[in-house]
Amino acid sequence: MNFHEVLFPPALSFGSSGGPERKTEIVTLASGFEERNTPWAHGRRRYDAGLGLRRLDDIHAVLGFFEARMGRLYGFRWRDWADHKSCAPSATPTAFDCPLGVGDGETRAFPLAKTYASGPAAYRRPIAKPVAGSVLIGVDGAALAAGFSVDAATGVVTFDVAPAPGAVLTAGFLFDVPARFDTDRIEVNLGAFEAGEIPSIPVVEVRV
Repeated sequence: MNFHEVLFPPALSFGSSGGPERKTEIVTLASGFEERNTPWAHGRRRYDAGLGLRRLDDIHAVLGFFEARMGRLYGFRWRDWADHKSCAPSATPTAFDCPLGVGDGETRAFPLAKTYASGPAAYRRPIAKPVAGSVLIGVDGAALAAGFSVDAATGVVTFDVAPAPGAVLTAGFLFDVPARFDTDRIEVNLGAFEAGEIPSIPVVEVRV
């Protein structure tokens, strides 16, 4: 797919707004009860990059990034500062943050995922864009110093030797959201910008 492995300016995404979106279909029955379903296995994030702009130089940086991506044509990495770690934002990732899989003696490749749990429910979110060099791996409660590689473009961890049957694999990491601009046009009114009106620059998560 059309994707550039480049990060939207982190200082500008830090001031943005946005978060996860779900798609739920609700049918109200004649009895008044509801039936709820979703066609999406995974959520999608939406953001507004315009809220991170404070100076004219910020606008210049975003316009350059927008033109290099040719509007909506090419995707890019986006840093969601509220959710960019395998742990809480204030914590430091460890090799034991999230389940990675269980060894079977044959499988060597395991895709990264982040688990969100609340009560009896849990959601496992695929992580396709880990930050290079940030991935930590644990096997049966012990951190690995070597013996694996990570594809930062796909989020797949590959072990040099297949983990033993029953081995519990865990991971910790930093990650970005694969995204694209959700508009082919950015309208900037410099007079309004200086008066405090910030242009809207929508960004949406993409599947990779």
